[in-house]
Amino acid sequence: MDELREKLAELAHDQWSGWIKFMFMNWTPDNIMRWYRQINTPYSELPEWEKESDRKEADRIIEIIKSVKKDA
Repeated sequence: MDELREKLAELAHDQWSGWIKFMFMNWTPDNIMRWYRQINTPYSELPEWEKESDRKEADRIIEIIKSVKKDA
């Protein structure tokens, strides 16, 4: 369980740092407005193309869980 926790913590950090880097490089009034809209929109109401981005992140979590289970 510690291995899974560490791998998921590493993923969380990678996701956060990737997002922060993206924000710093793309800080424009239009993007800020879009990000506010996304923040305030429940997942179920997002357009499919935005949901797909979240699904890709979920897939990364699933792959980590599979890899840890396989090694256990």
